[in-house]
Amino acid sequence: MKKEETASFVLRFTQKLYKSEDGEPQIQWRGNVRHVQTGDEKRFSDVNKATAFIQSKLAELTVNALENKSPEEQKGILSKSFDMWKKMALETPKIVATTLKDPKKGMAQIQSQISQAGEFIESTFEEAKENLPEIPDLRSGQKEHAAVMKKLEEMSARMEKMREEIRGLRG
Repeated sequence: MKKEETASFVLRFTQKLYKSEDGEPQIQWRGNVRHVQTGDEKRFSDVNKATAFIQSKLAELTVNALENKSPEEQKGILSKSFDMWKKMALETPKIVATTLKDPKKGMAQIQSQISQAGEFIESTFEEAKENLPEIPDLRSGQKEHAAVMKKLEEMSARMEKMREEIRGLRG
């Protein structure tokens, strides 16, 4: 049975504009992140808390993926996962801040991060694929099956012929 391998998040920001006691314009950003598969939510005013929430959900996914894996496979998966999260933990707050200041530049950074995450997933998939047993080409299997069936029919015909000869000798 295949384990669930998807984690989706909805990230929502709310901007509050107000004036300080001395009349200076102020801005406050608050947010909410929801894990789609479980419905768990986390409210935040510090983007690091949103990142930590996402990391915890993805860590659960990774831990579940490690079940029934050899120690070598577990070590490789964890190493790649930690490297990716270390980079994301350092970059995510910067990306969000950049996006809020310069949306176009921020989106370019987000696309770059998504691309890197995609490369990580692809390399992990390729490693897993290399460890799968080889699946024979079904087309060649069909040819082999047909050849075996033909030989069996020939053998069956020869046996029938031999039976008739034996009956003739007894007769």
